[in-house]
Amino acid sequence: MTVAEDAWLVVIDMQQVFTGESPWATPRYDHASVGIEHLLPRFTGRTVFTRFTAPARPEGAWVPYYREWPFALAPAADPMWRLTEPFASAASDRGDPVVTVPTFGKWGTSLQAVVGDHPHLVLVGVSTDCCVLSTALAAADAGATVTVVADACAGASDEDHERALAAMRLYAPLITVVDTIADL
Repeated sequence: MTVAEDAWLVVIDMQQVFTGESPWATPRYDHASVGIEHLLPRFTGRTVFTRFTAPARPEGAWVPYYREWPFALAPAADPMWRLTEPFASAASDRGDPVVTVPTFGKWGTSLQAVVGDHPHLVLVGVSTDCCVLSTALAAADAGATVTVVADACAGASDEDHERALAAMRLYAPLITVVDTIADL
């Protein structure tokens, strides 16, 4: 597959909260991280990082969600919401934008302000079965071309990762899932 030269790499939620002993730890986080690191040089000047954070005050369906996950009701400046290395340094050193939103899906006005209304997005990060999936579907619905790099993503489990990839493959040709970074 050939990716357009003006495609944007969207690195979704490579944050501390998805590592280690966190209740939201993603088992293959390190594997996804390696894949993303290989892609960064290819998208110099066209990379955006995203961060999930809790809303100041949950509303609607988020109220019962945060009842189940009260540990996550921390302010956006809490260390658990920080990008992990090497992504924090990459964003800082390269001047890559960081979009922070309190929603699973990252497609919206903040991301559009960086990448434009109908971009080609190359999605990587965590969690395949939550934030990557939510971003891919919303972006495709809005007319963005979406490519998901499977081996640069990680899910809550291997099974959840594979189910999410299968669901996104159903959206072809709006969403293309490539298995490895070598397929780009």
